[in-house]
Amino acid sequence: MSTAYDYAGSELSLLRTARNWKRYLAAQLGPFITGDVLEVGAGIGSTTLALHKDSCASWTCLEPDRALAAELGASVARLRDRSGQAPRTVVGTLAELTPGAQYDTVLYSDVLEHIADDRGEVVRALARLRTGGQLVVMSPAHQWLYTEFDKAIGHERRYDARSLRALTVPGTELVCLRYLDCIGIAASLGNRLVMHQHTPTLAQITTWDRLMVPISRVLDPLLGHRVGKSVLAVWRKL
Repeated sequence: MSTAYDYAGSELSLLRTARNWKRYLAAQLGPFITGDVLEVGAGIGSTTLALHKDSCASWTCLEPDRALAAELGASVARLRDRSGQAPRTVVGTLAELTPGAQYDTVLYSDVLEHIADDRGEVVRALARLRTGGQLVVMSPAHQWLYTEFDKAIGHERRYDARSLRALTVPGTELVCLRYLDCIGIAASLGNRLVMHQHTPTLAQITTWDRLMVPISRVLDPLLGHRVGKSVLAVWRKL
Protein backbone atom coordinates (compact mmCIF):
# COMPACT_ATOMS: atom_id res chain seq x y z
CA MET A 1 0.00 0.00 0.00
CA SER A 2 1.09 3.61 -0.48
CA THR A 3 -0.05 7.10 0.41
CA ALA A 4 -1.85 7.27 -2.97
CA TYR A 5 -3.86 4.16 -2.17
CA ASP A 6 -7.58 4.17 -3.04
CA TYR A 7 -9.57 1.46 -1.30
CA ALA A 8 -11.64 -0.53 -3.81
CA GLY A 9 -14.30 -1.81 -1.43
CA SER A 10 -17.68 -0.33 -0.59
CA GLU A 11 -18.60 -2.64 2.29
CA LEU A 12 -17.15 -0.68 5.22
CA SER A 13 -20.30 1.32 5.88
CA LEU A 14 -22.34 -1.90 5.83
CA LEU A 15 -20.03 -3.67 8.26
CA ARG A 16 -20.31 -0.69 10.59
CA THR A 17 -23.83 -1.96 11.40
CA ALA A 18 -22.51 -5.34 12.60
CA ARG A 19 -22.67 -4.50 16.30
CA ASN A 20 -22.68 -8.07 17.60
CA TRP A 21 -19.59 -8.89 15.56
CA LYS A 22 -17.79 -5.78 16.78
CA ARG A 23 -18.60 -6.68 20.38
CA TYR A 24 -17.28 -10.18 19.78
CA LEU A 25 -14.07 -8.75 18.33
CA ALA A 26 -13.69 -6.50 21.36
CA ALA A 27 -14.03 -9.50 23.67
CA GLN A 28 -11.48 -11.54 21.69
CA LEU A 29 -8.92 -8.89 20.81
CA GLY A 30 -9.32 -6.61 23.82
CA PRO A 31 -7.00 -8.54 26.19
CA PHE A 32 -4.12 -8.11 23.71
CA ILE A 33 -4.58 -4.35 23.18
CA THR A 34 -2.65 -2.25 25.69
CA GLY A 35 -0.41 0.78 26.04
CA ASP A 36 0.41 2.81 22.96
CA VAL A 37 -1.65 1.34 20.11
CA LEU A 38 -1.06 1.57 16.37
CA GLU A 39 -4.03 0.47 14.23
CA VAL A 40 -2.94 -0.13 10.63
CA GLY A 41 -5.57 0.29 7.91
CA ALA A 42 -8.15 1.79 10.24
CA GLY A 43 -10.65 2.46 7.44
CA ILE A 44 -13.60 4.59 8.54
CA GLY A 45 -13.07 3.91 12.24
CA SER A 46 -15.60 1.16 12.92
CA THR A 47 -13.01 -1.15 14.45
CA THR A 48 -11.44 1.72 16.37
CA LEU A 49 -14.80 2.53 17.93
CA ALA A 50 -15.27 -1.12 18.89
CA LEU A 51 -11.80 -1.79 20.29
CA HIS A 52 -10.65 1.54 21.71
CA LYS A 53 -10.14 1.58 25.47
CA ASP A 54 -9.69 4.70 27.59
CA SER A 55 -7.06 2.77 29.56
CA CYS A 56 -4.71 2.83 26.55
CA ALA A 57 -1.88 5.35 26.70
CA SER A 58 -2.45 6.50 23.11
CA TRP A 59 -4.08 5.34 19.87
CA THR A 60 -2.78 6.06 16.38
CA CYS A 61 -4.94 5.27 13.34
CA LEU A 62 -2.98 4.68 10.15
CA GLU A 63 -4.98 4.76 6.90
CA PRO A 64 -3.53 5.10 3.37
CA ASP A 65 -6.79 6.17 1.67
CA ARG A 66 -7.21 9.93 2.17
CA ALA A 67 -10.99 9.91 1.78
CA LEU A 68 -11.38 7.13 4.33
CA ALA A 69 -8.91 8.86 6.66
CA ALA A 70 -11.01 12.02 6.64
CA GLU A 71 -14.10 10.06 7.66
CA LEU A 72 -12.05 8.12 10.16
CA GLY A 73 -10.87 11.25 11.93
CA ALA A 74 -14.42 12.50 12.34
CA SER A 75 -15.69 9.12 13.53
CA VAL A 76 -13.18 8.68 16.36
CA ALA A 77 -12.89 12.32 17.48
CA ARG A 78 -15.03 11.73 20.58
CA LEU A 79 -12.80 8.94 21.93
CA ARG A 80 -10.25 9.69 24.63
CA ASP A 81 -7.22 7.82 25.93
CA ARG A 82 -6.13 7.94 29.56
CA SER A 83 -4.41 11.29 29.02
CA GLY A 84 -7.59 12.76 27.53
CA GLN A 85 -6.38 12.75 23.91
CA ALA A 86 -8.40 11.64 20.89
CA PRO A 87 -6.91 9.05 18.52
CA ARG A 88 -4.36 10.48 16.10
CA THR A 89 -4.96 9.90 12.39
CA VAL A 90 -2.01 9.49 10.03
CA VAL A 91 -2.52 9.20 6.27
CA GLY A 92 -0.18 6.62 4.80
CA THR A 93 1.62 3.40 5.65
CA LEU A 94 4.18 2.42 8.28
CA ALA A 95 6.74 4.46 6.35
CA GLU A 96 4.84 7.69 7.09
CA LEU A 97 5.04 7.29 10.87
CA THR A 98 7.41 9.42 12.90
CA PRO A 99 10.88 7.86 12.68
CA GLY A 100 11.60 5.86 15.80
CA ALA A 101 7.98 5.85 17.01
CA GLN A 102 7.36 2.70 19.07
CA TYR A 103 4.17 1.03 20.23
CA ASP A 104 2.99 -1.63 22.65
CA THR A 105 0.32 -2.96 20.26
CA VAL A 106 0.21 -3.02 16.47
CA LEU A 107 -3.21 -4.04 15.17
CA TYR A 108 -4.25 -5.30 11.73
CA SER A 109 -7.99 -6.00 11.63
CA ASP A 110 -9.02 -7.29 8.18
CA VAL A 111 -5.98 -5.57 6.65
CA LEU A 112 -2.99 -7.90 6.24
CA GLU A 113 -4.79 -9.91 3.55
CA HIS A 114 -4.73 -6.78 1.35
CA ILE A 115 -0.93 -6.55 1.40
CA ALA A 116 1.03 -8.48 -1.24
CA ASP A 117 4.23 -8.70 0.81
CA ASP A 118 2.61 -9.81 4.03
CA ARG A 119 5.80 -11.22 5.56
CA GLY A 120 7.65 -7.99 4.85
CA GLU A 121 4.78 -6.07 6.43
CA VAL A 122 5.00 -8.24 9.56
CA VAL A 123 8.74 -7.52 9.81
CA ARG A 124 8.13 -3.79 9.41
CA ALA A 125 5.36 -3.86 12.02
CA LEU A 126 7.56 -5.72 14.50
CA ALA A 127 10.20 -3.01 14.09
CA ARG A 128 7.62 -0.59 15.48
CA LEU A 129 6.94 -2.75 18.55
CA ARG A 130 8.62 -2.40 21.90
CA THR A 131 10.02 -5.51 23.53
CA GLY A 132 7.07 -7.36 25.04
CA GLY A 133 4.67 -5.65 22.65
CA GLN A 134 2.09 -7.59 20.65
CA LEU A 135 1.23 -7.79 16.97
CA VAL A 136 -2.49 -8.56 16.62
CA VAL A 137 -3.82 -9.82 13.27
CA MET A 138 -7.46 -10.61 12.48
CA SER A 139 -8.17 -11.83 8.96
CA PRO A 140 -10.74 -13.72 6.87
CA ALA A 141 -10.06 -17.46 7.00
CA HIS A 142 -9.66 -20.25 4.42
CA GLN A 143 -8.56 -19.78 0.85
CA TRP A 144 -11.31 -22.18 -0.26
CA LEU A 145 -13.79 -19.50 0.82
CA TYR A 146 -12.20 -16.91 -1.50
CA THR A 147 -15.00 -15.29 -3.53
CA GLU A 148 -15.68 -12.51 -6.01
CA PHE A 149 -16.24 -10.34 -2.95
CA ASP A 150 -12.65 -10.96 -1.79
CA LYS A 151 -11.34 -10.16 -5.25
CA ALA A 152 -13.45 -7.01 -5.56
CA ILE A 153 -12.11 -5.49 -2.33
CA GLY A 154 -8.49 -6.32 -3.04
CA HIS A 155 -7.80 -9.39 -0.93
CA GLU A 156 -4.52 -10.99 -1.95
CA ARG A 157 -5.43 -14.11 0.03
CA ARG A 158 -7.37 -15.54 2.94
CA TYR A 159 -5.46 -17.11 5.83
CA ASP A 160 -5.65 -20.26 7.89
CA ALA A 161 -3.82 -21.35 11.03
CA ARG A 162 -0.96 -22.80 9.03
CA SER A 163 -0.35 -19.77 6.82
CA LEU A 164 -0.47 -17.38 9.76
CA ARG A 165 1.86 -19.57 11.81
CA ALA A 166 4.26 -19.47 8.87
CA LEU A 167 4.52 -15.68 9.29
CA THR A 168 6.23 -16.15 12.66
CA VAL A 169 9.69 -14.57 12.46
CA PRO A 170 12.73 -14.91 14.74
CA GLY A 171 12.45 -12.84 17.89
CA THR A 172 8.71 -13.39 18.25
CA GLU A 173 6.44 -15.84 20.03
CA LEU A 174 3.02 -16.84 18.70
CA VAL A 175 0.82 -16.53 21.79
CA CYS A 176 -2.66 -16.88 20.29
CA LEU A 177 -4.00 -18.60 17.18
CA ARG A 178 -7.73 -19.26 16.96
CA TYR A 179 -10.68 -19.28 14.60
CA LEU A 180 -13.84 -17.22 15.19
CA ASP A 181 -17.40 -17.39 13.83
CA CYS A 182 -17.99 -21.07 13.14
CA ILE A 183 -21.57 -20.43 12.01
CA GLY A 184 -20.50 -17.66 9.64
CA ILE A 185 -18.75 -20.25 7.49
CA ALA A 186 -22.18 -21.25 6.19
CA ALA A 187 -22.86 -17.74 4.91
CA SER A 188 -19.42 -17.47 3.30
CA LEU A 189 -19.71 -20.89 1.71
CA GLY A 190 -23.14 -20.01 0.33
CA ASN A 191 -21.69 -16.94 -1.35
CA ARG A 192 -18.75 -18.99 -2.63
CA LEU A 193 -20.93 -21.68 -4.18
CA VAL A 194 -24.16 -19.94 -5.11
CA MET A 195 -24.38 -16.17 -5.00
CA HIS A 196 -20.92 -15.01 -6.19
CA GLN A 197 -21.62 -11.48 -4.99
CA HIS A 198 -19.11 -8.66 -5.15
CA THR A 199 -20.67 -6.95 -2.12
CA PRO A 200 -23.01 -8.25 0.60
CA THR A 201 -26.37 -6.57 1.07
CA LEU A 202 -27.46 -4.83 4.25
CA ALA A 203 -30.03 -7.61 4.79
CA GLN A 204 -27.31 -10.25 4.58
CA ILE A 205 -25.04 -8.40 7.00
CA THR A 206 -27.95 -7.94 9.41
CA THR A 207 -28.95 -11.61 9.27
CA TRP A 208 -25.38 -12.75 9.85
CA ASP A 209 -24.79 -10.30 12.68
CA ARG A 210 -28.09 -10.77 14.53
CA LEU A 211 -28.59 -14.52 14.07
CA MET A 212 -25.26 -16.19 13.33
CA VAL A 213 -22.73 -14.25 15.39
CA PRO A 214 -24.50 -14.81 18.76
CA ILE A 215 -24.59 -18.55 18.08
CA SER A 216 -20.92 -18.53 17.10
CA ARG A 217 -20.01 -16.81 20.37
CA VAL A 218 -21.50 -19.77 22.22
CA LEU A 219 -20.19 -22.53 19.96
CA ASP A 220 -16.68 -21.23 19.19
CA PRO A 221 -15.23 -21.98 22.65
CA LEU A 222 -17.08 -25.31 22.80
CA LEU A 223 -15.34 -26.24 19.54
CA GLY A 224 -12.00 -25.07 20.91
CA HIS A 225 -11.87 -22.24 18.34
CA ARG A 226 -10.85 -24.80 15.72
CA VAL A 227 -13.49 -23.72 13.16
CA GLY A 228 -14.45 -20.29 11.88
CA LYS A 229 -14.60 -17.90 8.95
CA SER A 230 -12.14 -15.52 10.61
CA VAL A 231 -8.78 -16.25 12.18
CA LEU A 232 -6.92 -14.39 14.92
CA ALA A 233 -3.16 -14.51 15.51
CA VAL A 234 -1.13 -12.65 18.13
CA TRP A 235 2.67 -12.51 18.31
CA ARG A 236 4.71 -11.14 21.22
CA LYS A 237 8.04 -9.48 20.51
CA LEU A 238 10.79 -11.06 22.61
